[in-house]
Amino acid sequence: MNTTEQALKERIKELTCLYEVSSIIVNADVDYIEKTLKAIAISLKKAFQFEAETEILINTETLNISTHAIEKDTVFISSEISLFNKTKGKIEAHLKASKYSKNDFLKEEQLLLNSIALKVGSLLERIEIENSETSLKRQMERADRLGILGEITAGIAHELNTPLANILGFAELLKDDLISNTKSSDDVDKIIKNAIFSREVVKKLMFFACEMPQEMKHVNIVPVIKNAIHLLDATFRKEQVKYIVKIDEEELWLRADPIQLTQIIFNLLINAIYFSPINGLVTIEAQQTEKEIILKISDEGKGFQTEDLDKIFQPFFTTKPIGDGSGLGLSVVHGIVASHKGKISAENNKNKGAIFTVILPKE
Repeated sequence: MNTTEQALKERIKELTCLYEVSSIIVNADVDYIEKTLKAIAISLKKAFQFEAETEILINTETLNISTHAIEKDTVFISSEISLFNKTKGKIEAHLKASKYSKNDFLKEEQLLLNSIALKVGSLLERIEIENSETSLKRQMERADRLGILGEITAGIAHELNTPLANILGFAELLKDDLISNTKSSDDVDKIIKNAIFSREVVKKLMFFACEMPQEMKHVNIVPVIKNAIHLLDATFRKEQVKYIVKIDEEELWLRADPIQLTQIIFNLLINAIYFSPINGLVTIEAQQTEKEIILKISDEGKGFQTEDLDKIFQPFFTTKPIGDGSGLGLSVVHGIVASHKGKISAENNKNKGAIFTVILPKE
């Protein structure tokens, strides 16, 4: 085959590759990105002059795809994969160094590699945008659900508050009339205790619905965190759970209701202790940006089931066994954070356990 025919053959292979890769990307399923990149690598391999001995590597932040295991001693050409103008990976074409030199790669092969890298970058950008849109949609749906629940909860709490106050008041009056009747007095005591318990549940419901009055003050969150940890020190020791505090500054100021701020920290710490294994570690972190205070509390427990992540701030939802929790603790925390115009999120830790992140505005 003469040089012209060989060059023409190589150009046809390159054009075929560009067409194939474009088709693969157009029909790509975001849930099967690994298979998509593998198909691109195979198509790219066929476009090279020494097809049988060329191996293609596509490397991204999360995936490492190759047509075959890459030997240690190779010569190669490469092109960067960019996402939103930042390098996030590369595509490489390798040949055995024992048989070839870098000069054996054609100039057109480098141009082809650059073109495919550009297409792969565009595909990964599209996937990232779609994932962000899906995540935003979920957050909006969850916010809508929680908003509706908050309105319903506020109504229920107001409706229950008056009869509970009446039950408690009349029970206390009745107890005064039954001083001589020990059995009846004991029964009334039970009524009073249960009414007080129910009233506390209603208070939590009102916290969730942001119906409790707030007393906003300029507060340094650092001593609030340390005081909460000090008060829970016995609980940490009893449950054989360790803790570490990572706060670099002595003053992190924000406008907040001090009691409700304490309630946020208490609820999250108690939750972390409950789900921690023996000798597990609870990590408390706090830092600031120009406009926000960021609090993170993480544990080394079992973490969340994926299907539970959208429900954990809903009232009465709990992953604890029956009798161990009312399912109101985290919904109360959500309500308080929302009333402070802040945000709270929960996710699984990269290693193990769960992490709660609370972001509160300074003003």
